Amino acid sequence: MPEPSYRRRLLVLGICCMSLLIVSLDNTILNVALPSMQKDFHASVSGLQWTIDAYLVVIASLLLLSGSTADRLGRKKIFRIGLVFFTLGSVLCSLAPGLGWLIVFRMVQAVGGSMLNPVAMSIITNTFSDPRERARAIGVWGGVVGISMAAGPIVGGALVESVGWRSIFWINLPIGLLALVLTARYIPESKAQRARRVDPVGQVLVIALLGSLTYGIIEGSDAGWTSPLIIGCFAVTVLALLALTRYEGRRADPLIDTRFFRSAPFSGATVIAVSSFAALGGFLFLNTLYLQNDRGLSALDAGLYMVPMALMCLVFAPLSGRLVGSRGPRLPLIMAGTAMTASGVLFAGFDAQSSNALLFTSYVLFGIGFGLVNAPITNTAVSGMPRAQAGVAAAVASTSRQIGQSLGVAVVGAALAAGLHDAAWWIITGCGVSVLVLGTLTTGRWARGTADRAAALLVPVEEPLRVPVSS
Repeated sequence: MPEPSYRRRLLVLGICCMSLLIVSLDNTILNVALPSMQKDFHASVSGLQWTIDAYLVVIASLLLLSGSTADRLGRKKIFRIGLVFFTLGSVLCSLAPGLGWLIVFRMVQAVGGSMLNPVAMSIITNTFSDPRERARAIGVWGGVVGISMAAGPIVGGALVESVGWRSIFWINLPIGLLALVLTARYIPESKAQRARRVDPVGQVLVIALLGSLTYGIIEGSDAGWTSPLIIGCFAVTVLALLALTRYEGRRADPLIDTRFFRSAPFSGATVIAVSSFAALGGFLFLNTLYLQNDRGLSALDAGLYMVPMALMCLVFAPLSGRLVGSRGPRLPLIMAGTAMTASGVLFAGFDAQSSNALLFTSYVLFGIGFGLVNAPITNTAVSGMPRAQAGVAAAVASTSRQIGQSLGVAVVGAALAAGLHDAAWWIITGCGVSVLVLGTLTTGRWARGTADRAAALLVPVEEPLRVPVSS
């Protein structure tokens, strides 16, 4: 099949970026709408947590399955199905008669969302065969996240204040329908030469692990941490983790290859992704409720207050990509961990909410840190991996991001429900420290050696993928 023209390739990139835009906007816009939802549905803190975490747990559970299914059945086909589910789920969310229905419809959205971003990345990788073009395309793709971070609070605040919280889901309808039409016409079909086999047992264990852990954390405050229900949830979590590790280690074509974790860069990137996105989830959850419920700001004003953080993400995300390319991932990870830790300390130790100067300083620091952390996560995850395994490693890193954000909302929300406001900020501070420490330890020469040894176990005859890693 002849390679599409440059103009056609750019159009494919634009269509894929549309899917990323609606998925990324959905998260940032939703946070601004939480207080309005709370009033309309008379929801508890745990109810608000579920509107976010039901989506994140489902999407984290299905990301790897969606990627392998697209490789097997066709990327264009799965991408179109994802657009249908996400757009339909958005419409249903806007019509939800109660909180329970909203949570169910968010899960429908998540099924579609799991088919969009990882599959779109595969489409981009296969469309742009030239390494330089592919790098630029992925850079544009990453920039869309920054745009959504910057635009989400303002757009969401304006919609909630002028039309109501249900309107935040309407924005997905025209974009989703346009992307669906353009996909059908312009995106070529592609499949993997060798797709991984279906792993239903591994998939069920992943769902059991994430679902039981999230439920136990969110409902622990209301049900009681020593209640049989919550103890049973955590017992299921432990058993599912043990069973998943044992079962996947014995499969020839596993959903998650446990040998990946023998690579220090890969393991570090996984924990860094969980930590940084846990900090983001908790940070947005806490500040949205504080600005509207405690300070009494409107949804639009609360969104405007968050703009400094979003703008720093927009500025520092592309800078981080250039730093990774020229200096390796260590420097941006150290800078990211330092900035996120400093932001958390200002809230936890210096009561940043007591003055606008401290508050905006904390927002700026967090935005810098989060803007810097995203690019080196994927870079560190694939460091030293065989080329055939790099996509799977990147997919695990993406899954870790979703898991982290869901755990951040769950843990920080549980602390808030228990009246431990300062503890919630120290949790976010601890996430920043984790990024700093692991960013330092897992990007040096020793770490690179573990990655090479892990790569030899995965594909002994193939040359590992070389990416910049600072010494």
